[in-house]
Amino acid sequence: MVHGVQEIAAMCVGLIGLIGAAATTGLPMWKVTAFIGENIIVMETRWEGLWMNCYRQANIRMQCKVYDSLLFLPPDLQAARGLMCCSVALSGLGLLVGLAGLRCISCFQGNDWAKTIFLMVAGGMQFMACVCVFIPVSWTGHVIIRDFYNPLLIDAQRRELGEALYIGWVTGAFLFASAMLFVCGRMPSEKGSFDVYHPANLLNYKQATGRPGLMRYHPFSTLSSLPSTIQPSLGSPLNRETSVLHIKRR
Repeated sequence: MVHGVQEIAAMCVGLIGLIGAAATTGLPMWKVTAFIGENIIVMETRWEGLWMNCYRQANIRMQCKVYDSLLFLPPDLQAARGLMCCSVALSGLGLLVGLAGLRCISCFQGNDWAKTIFLMVAGGMQFMACVCVFIPVSWTGHVIIRDFYNPLLIDAQRRELGEALYIGWVTGAFLFASAMLFVCGRMPSEKGSFDVYHPANLLNYKQATGRPGLMRYHPFSTLSSLPSTIQPSLGSPLNRETSVLHIKRR
């Protein structure tokens, strides 16, 4: 019962992570215009995302423009696009694989080994999706903070951390939690309680009636039985020497 609840919790947390990864990928709020200076009247706000730039002026609704050329974009933006798309794909596939490994699903019912493999693979895919989210989000945040404190840039060129970056960090935490729930859900509760796989031909093995059986060898029991089975005879040279030594001592 506990494992079933843990698996359902892993699916729910992973679904939240998938929604967060998709939202982080599509939102244009990765970089926001930095409001620096004494003038509190701001006439224009600019957002920069992975796919488009958005502008908003006073009393005018926001307008967005998609990037014209993919090859014209900087390499870090192209890499961020690819990693975020990989994170969404890995998280979605991981949830589908984990769905097949749930105890409440009739798929592979009665085959605990196959369900364990499915859950382990789902946990690995969720962890890879977590890494693919953390890398572009953290790298973009590092670039924004580095440029913000660069004295060679003017105030109009500085940017601040956008809302999409915070969503991305929270999404990475959810994906990591989902991966741990998937993997730890199949861990044994006691030491040595792993199920060992035995091939069918070995389990159904029977000894042939016409052949003699193999004898089991126990070295400790054999050594302990030596004094009782092997007794030196009275006429042996060892007993003669022992009796002569006793006579000399007397």
